[in-house]
Amino acid sequence: MLKNYLKIAWRNLLKNKAYTIINIGGLALGMAVTLIIGLWMEDELTYNSYFSNREEIAQIYQSENFNGTIGTGPAIPRPLEKALREEYGANFKHIVMSSWSTSQYLEYMETSISRDGNFMQSGAPQMLDLNILKGEKDGLRDINSIMLNQSTAHVLFGNEDPIGKIITVNSESPMTVTAVYEDIPVNNSFKHLSYIVPWDKYVASMEWVKNSEDNWGNNSFQMFVQIAENTTMSSISAAIKDVKKESGEDIAEFDPQLFLFPMQEWYLRGNFENGKQVGGRIKYVWLFGIIGVFVLLLACINFMNLSTARSEKRAKEVGVRKSIGSQRGQLISQFLSESFLVVMLAFFMAVFIVLISLDGFNDLSRKSIEFPWGSINFWGISLIFVLLTALLAGSYPALYLSSFKPVRVLKGTFRAGKYASMPRKILVVLQFTVSVAFIIGTVIVMQQINFAKNRPVGYDKEGLIQVPTFSEDFTGKYDLMRSEFLASGAAIEMSASSSPTTRVWSNRNGFDWEGKPEGFQEDLAWTDVSPEYAKSLNLKIIKGRDFSREFASDSAAILINETAMNYMGLTNPIGVLLKDNAPTDPDPPVKIIGVVEDMVAQSPYEPVKQAVYAFNREDYTNFYNLRLNPKQSTSQNLAIIEQVFNQHFPGLPFQYQFIDEEYGKKFAAEERVGRLSGIFTALAILISCLGLFGLTSFVAEQRTKEIGVRKVLGATVFNVWNMLSKDFLKLVIISCFIAVPIAYYVMNGWLQEYPYRVILKWWIFALAMMGAMLVTVVTVSFQAIRAAKSNPIKSLRTE
Repeated sequence: MLKNYLKIAWRNLLKNKAYTIINIGGLALGMAVTLIIGLWMEDELTYNSYFSNREEIAQIYQSENFNGTIGTGPAIPRPLEKALREEYGANFKHIVMSSWSTSQYLEYMETSISRDGNFMQSGAPQMLDLNILKGEKDGLRDINSIMLNQSTAHVLFGNEDPIGKIITVNSESPMTVTAVYEDIPVNNSFKHLSYIVPWDKYVASMEWVKNSEDNWGNNSFQMFVQIAENTTMSSISAAIKDVKKESGEDIAEFDPQLFLFPMQEWYLRGNFENGKQVGGRIKYVWLFGIIGVFVLLLACINFMNLSTARSEKRAKEVGVRKSIGSQRGQLISQFLSESFLVVMLAFFMAVFIVLISLDGFNDLSRKSIEFPWGSINFWGISLIFVLLTALLAGSYPALYLSSFKPVRVLKGTFRAGKYASMPRKILVVLQFTVSVAFIIGTVIVMQQINFAKNRPVGYDKEGLIQVPTFSEDFTGKYDLMRSEFLASGAAIEMSASSSPTTRVWSNRNGFDWEGKPEGFQEDLAWTDVSPEYAKSLNLKIIKGRDFSREFASDSAAILINETAMNYMGLTNPIGVLLKDNAPTDPDPPVKIIGVVEDMVAQSPYEPVKQAVYAFNREDYTNFYNLRLNPKQSTSQNLAIIEQVFNQHFPGLPFQYQFIDEEYGKKFAAEERVGRLSGIFTALAILISCLGLFGLTSFVAEQRTKEIGVRKVLGATVFNVWNMLSKDFLKLVIISCFIAVPIAYYVMNGWLQEYPYRVILKWWIFALAMMGAMLVTVVTVSFQAIRAAKSNPIKSLRTE
């Protein structure tokens, strides 16, 4: 029986080629979009699946109250380690202190490379359950040991055995390679962990780290933990909540609260607002999941509409079958088998589309997704997906066609009722409601991105590069290198800073100043800079003056930004002293000598944070900032700068970043969402237009004789076009008025997440409506004009 159903279905597909192409093509596009989105969602939802202990691993986070605003993050003080080990050690399998990920120069013989990695305590390899390829998992026991990932070891040693080899880190520390571990895949945290150096080495080599052992106010470190068996994240969080708060009154005023943030939530739910977890990338997973469902629904609607539109062509077949004894259930089975065949063919085509588009999608989404040929789960889910799609697309046509009365059909008196086309009209309205909403959403996303991109950043990022200076080789050489770079003619100004231009690496509090409100809890972004910092970035001084080498007193001076001036309540900030109120070994007071225009260094979607730029007294920097000579080409400037760099640092690789490119990376996530949304919107519109094209074709075919009579009686091409087009245009207009308030509500809610956001304008909605109507007119016009130009003699010769 099933074989017979499929044979009839195949014949019907071959008999109506145009209908078949539209149906299979539309379904294939919809299924391809759904498959790609499904693979992307699977990659997102399985982030960190590489780590076997992921359900037990967490990072210590803390929330602190600054003047009623609660900030939450992973930066913690060093004394917390001792407190947790002594008081709560039984709750943990591993407690691992860690630095932030930093770039270090690794040298072996003539090879010198720069890689990112961490200083971590010895339990890190066991906690992360790294796959050790060579050496030992406890390879961090010795202070001068280092563990490398496979790709870094290959670059340094080639085919040599790296175990026991000595490499130099930052041109100063000889380290013995004790282990090589497998590269951590890209869809995991720690994917940039190219090396691990013992935490004790960090403490021994950094004086400020050593001095922070008992400093609860220095939140400059990370801590990862693996909880013990028979414990839970929530119970441990409740136990350790007030550990920092109880360390002293000066700390308690910020009401710090500690908690465990599970590894499984780092990637998808890492956003906090005023102390509460408010989601994160999970919103994009749900967004694209919804898009995938709707795009597939649009394709299924095409199948339903075209199947029911052809009802009169199948009516006699149904009548004959019923008259010779076919039951309604058998007819439903037959029509569902036709649906299943169409969906299966569409699925094979969808797989082909996915295969040819996956590389481009990976480039666009910054993923490394591979088609899961060998996954039993994937093929099992795909089979369910095909069956559900066939049921969704074929159920309504099967129920509708099988309901025909054989007597009326065979007597030739069967005509679709007055309201027979109503379900098709409703489905067309649904299709274009979704499409118009997609158009509006995509336009608003791109508007928000462009709005933030066009925001004044407070400095000139064009022609500005930064050179990392993490090696000890750079210490004490700033003045020399500045003279050399300026003398080369490739740079017209240069400065040094402790943070990159586009980020803030340090925040400080614990200061007093004249007029400070009682109980005020300051939180200042802090960057140590050389005297030429403002000049090299073209920062605008709006009050006071810039640093000057002519004034020896400027070694105890600072610049603040405009936001900091207002934040600190200073109407006349010049000359105000900031005094460190640390109870032991406080830093000397610093004096405000100038105020600079606000500079966007963090998220371009948020207000500028209050910032301090302090004169760097220690000549220890992390970055050189060079303003390139605009009278020469960029490539020429870089070649000269590299030559000068190699003369002074022959053992180090020359690295640099363009500031405008680094700033552009802040928009990467939103831009990817915008581009992907644009592509999916275009496909949704294409699928809707395919269905509209097919419906127009059948309407024109059904009304062939009517059109012939009208032409004989003097109807023009425009009259016929208007007759065929107006009904569809009405449906699309109805769709627009439904889509606009829905899109406004959803997108306005999305924009509320951004303090710095675009204002929704009426023309965005008007443009989407006009675009939808234009697409409808163009789609319908092809068939309408073709029908209007047909020869009436051919349609009326049998009358």
